[in-house]
Amino acid sequence: MSVSCGLECVLCVGCVRWAWKRLTYIGAYDSETWPPASPDDFEPVPRICQIIMAISDDLDNPKLMPATRGYTQIDGAGVHKRTTYDEVGTACPPYLVYVDRRRNEVVLAVRGLNLVRNADYKVLMDNKLGMQMFDGGYVHHGLLKAAQFILERETETLRELLRQQGPDCKLIFAGHSLGSGIAALMTVLVVNNRKAFGNIPRSHIRCYALAPARCMSLNLAVKYADVIYSIVLQDDFLPRTPTPLEYIFGSIFCLPCLLFLFCLRDTFKQDKKKFKDPRRLYAPGRMYHIVERKFCSCARYPPEVRTAIPVEGRFEHIVLSCSTTADHGIIWIERESALALELMKEKEKATTPPAEQKMERLQSFKEEHKNALHRAKTLDVPHAIDISEEETHEGASSSDTHSEATSSEPKSAGRTSWDELVDKLFTRDEDGKLIVNRDMVARDVVIE
Repeated sequence: MSVSCGLECVLCVGCVRWAWKRLTYIGAYDSETWPPASPDDFEPVPRICQIIMAISDDLDNPKLMPATRGYTQIDGAGVHKRTTYDEVGTACPPYLVYVDRRRNEVVLAVRGLNLVRNADYKVLMDNKLGMQMFDGGYVHHGLLKAAQFILERETETLRELLRQQGPDCKLIFAGHSLGSGIAALMTVLVVNNRKAFGNIPRSHIRCYALAPARCMSLNLAVKYADVIYSIVLQDDFLPRTPTPLEYIFGSIFCLPCLLFLFCLRDTFKQDKKKFKDPRRLYAPGRMYHIVERKFCSCARYPPEVRTAIPVEGRFEHIVLSCSTTADHGIIWIERESALALELMKEKEKATTPPAEQKMERLQSFKEEHKNALHRAKTLDVPHAIDISEEETHEGASSSDTHSEATSSEPKSAGRTSWDELVDKLFTRDEDGKLIVNRDMVARDVVIE
């Protein structure tokens, strides 16, 4: 009898301890060891938020932005193309092509999930998890198809705009929620096929994934950390939820119960097993975490931004908080990122870093990326690449770019290369619809 009571007490204590640890876990703990971000690196984020919001808003009479602020960082004359739901159909969410002549950037932004539009759910539900292998890792099948659809339509447009803006122009991809996964995978496609975009240097390509969806395996998330930046606001649920996206949004109205069940399940799943699963998807690239709340407090504090390229602890803990869905909203992300940027600039006013220090910061980013690649290899992350392999690949890409730039080959050669890439990934059925190439399921795609 006493033994039975003792076991019950131990069980009760264990349950109480688990409940206390899970219920008191806050989003700020995920990045508590990360260094602060610099204002130069974070400066584009509020502007990118406004560009994404402009996809479905009127710049002259804004509804999403407060009337007192408006779209102060966007020039209406720079909107080159804005698509609607009728134009894109069920293939992807609407997107916008924006030319920022003052900063010499061409931006392609994709809006987030529309909860009342069934077509967006079709993109999410086309997720043959573990069936789509690409570039040495696994990606979300539906998001990859949407990314390929947009690039098929806009490659010529982007290439012409880059040519008009000159060789120093940057190509920026951006998206929120569902759109963030599409933007990240567009970036991967473009980085691997830069000849189709006028041999643009890899350093001139950037992606900003706001409230990022888990869209690629861990080896790819680390590999492309130099070009993909993910921005997470405090307790946002989407980057932390490892379940397929279609289950999340299909149960959006039961989200608290769903998150609790996932939290309970992940408690008994060891981190080593997570790393060993090659089909487990993660939020992509370098992480920027906006922290604005503290333990046992619902009030918002002056936000701070931390950044890192984590391999372990890549937002693996679900946060049971009343702000998990609110922190996913792009309106809050824009507001808090703008405030955080202001505070960062104020701190650096007294001691503005010289050019040498900025160069050191750039070098530290490169070193951090190498260290993350090495860490992934050390942890035996499936398909993780070696640092030497990455450097060899980069050297080959640079030499290819140089040879293409000095050759007299016509511009149309880039389009041929892009078509070859598409043919490797997809085939067409009798109705002309794109379907995944089954030959790519069991092997990697070799991109020339």
